[in-house]
Amino acid sequence: MAVKGNKKKETSAKDFKAVLWASADKLRSQMDAAEYKHLVLGLIFLKYISDTFIEQQNNVLKMVSDPDSDYYLGENSSDHQEALEDRDYYTQENVFWVPVEARWESLRNQAKQANIGQLIDKALVVIENENSTLRGKLDKRFGAAQLEPGRMGELVDLISTIGFGEGGNSADVLGEVYEYFLGQFASKEGKKGGQFYTPAHVVKTLVAVLSPHKGRVYDPCCGSGGMFVQSERFVESHGGRRDDISIYGQESNPTTWRLAAMNLAIRGFAADLGPEPRDTFAKDHHSDLKFDYILANPPFNISDWGGEKYESNPRWVFGIPPVGNANFAWLQHILWKLRPGGQAGVVLANGSLSSNTNGEGKIREEMVRKDVVEVIVSLPGNLFLNTPVPACLWFFTQDKTQRGRDRRGETLFIDACQMGKMVNRKERVLTAEDISKIAETVHSWRNENEYDDVAGFCHNSKFEEIEKNNFVLTPGRYVGAVEEEKDSELFDDKMKRLTSLLKEQQEKGMKLDQQIAENLERIGYGF
Repeated sequence: MAVKGNKKKETSAKDFKAVLWASADKLRSQMDAAEYKHLVLGLIFLKYISDTFIEQQNNVLKMVSDPDSDYYLGENSSDHQEALEDRDYYTQENVFWVPVEARWESLRNQAKQANIGQLIDKALVVIENENSTLRGKLDKRFGAAQLEPGRMGELVDLISTIGFGEGGNSADVLGEVYEYFLGQFASKEGKKGGQFYTPAHVVKTLVAVLSPHKGRVYDPCCGSGGMFVQSERFVESHGGRRDDISIYGQESNPTTWRLAAMNLAIRGFAADLGPEPRDTFAKDHHSDLKFDYILANPPFNISDWGGEKYESNPRWVFGIPPVGNANFAWLQHILWKLRPGGQAGVVLANGSLSSNTNGEGKIREEMVRKDVVEVIVSLPGNLFLNTPVPACLWFFTQDKTQRGRDRRGETLFIDACQMGKMVNRKERVLTAEDISKIAETVHSWRNENEYDDVAGFCHNSKFEEIEKNNFVLTPGRYVGAVEEEKDSELFDDKMKRLTSLLKEQQEKGMKLDQQIAENLERIGYGF
């Protein structure tokens, strides 16, 4: 019965978000989704910090009016009210300070005014001024938005409904809605959506294989911060605490950098995304740090990354990456940032597994020779919003003696090209069973715990085998083909059986045609 109840609850929450999304999208009217995204997500964030502030305000009132509390201030209500506006009660609990004019109820009461956009911008400015960690990270474009008259007020009213009547913590519901809307906007924007959003099922696959439990987690091209959200969820779902991992990221796109800051703040995650949006190759915001876990989905095959400026960079331990493609620059940057014994999981274009253009094959060979490639997974096509081409997952470690048996000189290949299910004409998703199968295969292989090669799916390769394949890392070369069931029926017998079946079906068809014709004639429509 408990399982049935949980399923009903999940369905209800999903429906709530879908209905809310449909309402918000209707208000968008003719506005471009890329612009509208910032308005909706900005308002969700604004309501989140206001709701958490009010929740803490209620806690403070309980503390100062309870005679049994260490914070009891007596029975004078004016003292209680004064305490409610004491910033120390909020900052000590890591709650953002929200001035009166920026609180959600204040804005909601003015939602029907023509200048509501300007009022929201002012609210964001005072919040930034009062909270140093948010300074420069909130998008103040509401006053200049080209929404139809009255639509901004309707949007404020719609966002006001989030968190009420859904049970649980309002802030948790707002976080769920923020993430759901990020995915929906990415889908609306199509190719451009892939620049700020990695599908959650792909991120979950990386996280399930890496199993981040404790330490520093880093994403050098963090988009809207999805890698961090899933990593934190993994930690908490395995009994860990939120502060068991520290989050570090970097993003070059200013609007995406702000989305990431809000996405993490709305979850209550402390994160260091650097003081400003910057290109990771040009300026490493975390130059003095190495990391325990690195997860990344760099843009595929970018040619204008300025490679000619970094030819003598110390990061290129395995070879100078080509100027015309940044794939192997990203991989080497990530390996450079990995601490001894750390792990990394990277999403990249499939071509990176076999390309020999401009020295890429030599860099790949050097990575195999230095034994840093632990697992390669080939993925099916249509997983990403910005490209239908198949991608792959690279998993690195600099020490194959940790987290299991001694695996030096070995690489695991997994061919997941047949996994996933199409959810619409263009988009495929990896199911929870797919993700679990990939992760369990890797963990079994690391521990030699009931691991066996499976034809067509997984294969443990030694260095000599990879060398024989000229250091091409496409899993299909190693896992082989699925064994087909042997057909014991003789060809002549099969043809006789099938032609007999065909004759039987044709006779039935003729009888049905005759019956239909007779019925039509009976009601006056004979032919």
